[in-house]
Amino acid sequence: MKRIIITVIIVAAALAGIMFLLNKNKAKNEAQTAVVAQKNAAVAVRADMADIREVNTQYITNGSFSPKQEVMLSAEAAGRVRRVLVEEGDAVRAGQTLAVVDADKQSVDLANMQANYENAKADLARYENAFKTGGVTQQQLDQAKLKVENAKNSLKSSQLSASDANISASFAGLVNKRNIEPGTYVSPGTQMFEIVNVSTLKLLVNVDEKNIGQVKVGQSVQVESTVLPNQKFNGVVKFIAPKADASLNFPVELEIRNNASNDLKAGMYGTAYFGSDAKTQVLTVPRTAFVGSVSSNQIFVIKDDKAILTKVVSGRSFGDYIEIISGIEKGTPVVTSGQINLLDGTQVEIIK
Repeated sequence: MKRIIITVIIVAAALAGIMFLLNKNKAKNEAQTAVVAQKNAAVAVRADMADIREVNTQYITNGSFSPKQEVMLSAEAAGRVRRVLVEEGDAVRAGQTLAVVDADKQSVDLANMQANYENAKADLARYENAFKTGGVTQQQLDQAKLKVENAKNSLKSSQLSASDANISASFAGLVNKRNIEPGTYVSPGTQMFEIVNVSTLKLLVNVDEKNIGQVKVGQSVQVESTVLPNQKFNGVVKFIAPKADASLNFPVELEIRNNASNDLKAGMYGTAYFGSDAKTQVLTVPRTAFVGSVSSNQIFVIKDDKAILTKVVSGRSFGDYIEIISGIEKGTPVVTSGQINLLDGTQVEIIK
């Protein structure tokens, strides 16, 4: 009996010890789980500081060169091309004949008008002789003179129509395309020559709203081309769009005088440098700090390990950095990656 009691006591003590250990482990596990849950509640982000940086105040933007003048010359009358007087690449002057076209209808009309004019002059001569002898009245003589004048005007009109059949350059430039050969039959509207003038070119660029205030009509702008790295050209601002596009950019047109050898070609990629190449100290943040886009003017700043959505006033763009005019101060940590997972007040953990 005594042995049974001792055995029961030992078993009870063992069970009590096991329960104590289990409860102790449970409390430890719950504490560890709470710590893990607390850590997992923080969103991992990358961050940088709002800081004073030395930046180049020159605004740089890109575009493509296009000719100041370009035209596709088309046939104005039907006919067969008798002669082609220029080749692709030839320089032409304003008014120069590029092709001679035999326009059948215009040729026949011209011959008829010439014959009518000669007949009217002969009739007038006879009427003038008859008038001297009293054979015709003054009224008949005046009608003969009017007939000559009408025939002369009709002849001039026919001569102009016949000359329209020939194709002439409307301005000085280069033949970029020639679409006809001798013997080609053309109809009104048939494209024959493309003429371009590259002695002066246009460069259309976009300037954002932060920098458009420093661009003025008549302003001199340095222009370069990536394919001509050792040459610099001078551009002049000729036009500033009064209205921005959907991206809040303003189209600006520059006019650039080509060099003597016309090294700049239409279609080349060009870079325009607005303002002087000067350095200045500016409060900036990385472009990636902005929520969505720079135009949103919203940034997550980190305070007490929390992401706080903050409204700022952004300024000029300097490549990877954006000027901050107001809203945050130097040394403020800002989120640069991971904003998509954040709400105002979200707990964050900064990762390298």
